[in-house]
Amino acid sequence: MRQENRAVQPAEENPLLSLLRISSHLAGQVEIRAALRSVKAEIENLLPLDHLDVCLIDDDAVWNTSYEVGIRTRWSLSRTLVSLSPVRSILYGETDHMLTGNAMEDPRYTYPGAISQPIFRHQLRSRVNVAMKVLGRTIGALNCSSRRPDQYDDATVERVRHVADVLAPYFYSLRATEKAKQAAIVHAEAQAREEGLRQGALELTRTLEQERQRIGMDLHDQTLADLTRIMRDMERADGAADRALVVNRLQDCIQDLRRIIDTAVPTLLDLFGFVHALRIHLERAVGDRTDVSISVVDDTNGRIDRLDATTRIALFRIAQEAINNAARHSGGDRIAVTVSPHEGGLKLTIADTGQGIPEPTYNSSSQKVTGGVAHMRTRARLIAADFRVTTGNGTRIEVTLPQTKTKTPPRAAPQD
Repeated sequence: MRQENRAVQPAEENPLLSLLRISSHLAGQVEIRAALRSVKAEIENLLPLDHLDVCLIDDDAVWNTSYEVGIRTRWSLSRTLVSLSPVRSILYGETDHMLTGNAMEDPRYTYPGAISQPIFRHQLRSRVNVAMKVLGRTIGALNCSSRRPDQYDDATVERVRHVADVLAPYFYSLRATEKAKQAAIVHAEAQAREEGLRQGALELTRTLEQERQRIGMDLHDQTLADLTRIMRDMERADGAADRALVVNRLQDCIQDLRRIIDTAVPTLLDLFGFVHALRIHLERAVGDRTDVSISVVDDTNGRIDRLDATTRIALFRIAQEAINNAARHSGGDRIAVTVSPHEGGLKLTIADTGQGIPEPTYNSSSQKVTGGVAHMRTRARLIAADFRVTTGNGTRIEVTLPQTKTKTPPRAAPQD
């Protein structure tokens, strides 16, 4: 005897009890998917289903976002255009429900361009879809599906409509809270970026001011003082020997002035490249001392010269400061500078065999006196580089640039 397909409803003596339990389960939920999971079992008491999802219309009414439990489909992976949704008729407000015994053959769900792949992939034949409304306005749709054909009927629609009426205000509130949280996160991130830029600008301004003061002090304490002494010597000079002494002092003064200018404007860096400019600076810093061996090595085949100008100059300034500290204060017999590749980026290392960096000093107001290391660390931070100082058998300064972006070197002209 042939048995007809009939809509089968789970045994439930009083659907109102399930609706009350659904409302109870929703209380205290703060996330939409968790809320949907909490009520799935109660909804299954009202109708059989293999897939349950809720799609909510975004503010622009162009997109909708789906939340589902049970089977995971493409619908919840990303936002969907309302115009391509299988339940677009509900989302557009053209109808308040849809019912089908076989969605795989129903053109309302499988029209050209519709995102109906989950219907075919998971064979979601029977479907009942009901509008979710708040204050008479459609905010989304509650969608129940079964793999069995002809599973639902008009009585099922009414049951799902009651569930949708209970869910709608909760889900509308949860969605508003979710959007508020997202907006707060975006706002907080924007504020953090703004504060980071502000702090970076302050640090840069402070560093530039310290650099200006350092150059001014060099000119005042060294060059100006030397010129003053030379002027006095010239006033007393009355012979060739005295004049020769004055000329020698003038030449020394000129050399010091050139050093200050080279520190302020790295013309050698632009003209001859990073390694050559740094080697010249290292030689000048060491001077006539024969007890100090020096080396500058580039293991990156010139990649450092293809960095953007800001990054390259910052690295050069850091190296200058480290070399000056090593030459003046370390007392070591070796200063070595190395540029090496490091995990897709670059690492600049300045190492000496001296006595290490002394403990921080403090002024009369118990404030720490910042020096070369603080300046180097600030420069590194401004170019998003990692800065590390290690001591032990000397001092080792490492500046690491992650995933450096280099300028493409010019292509050689073709040979005739």
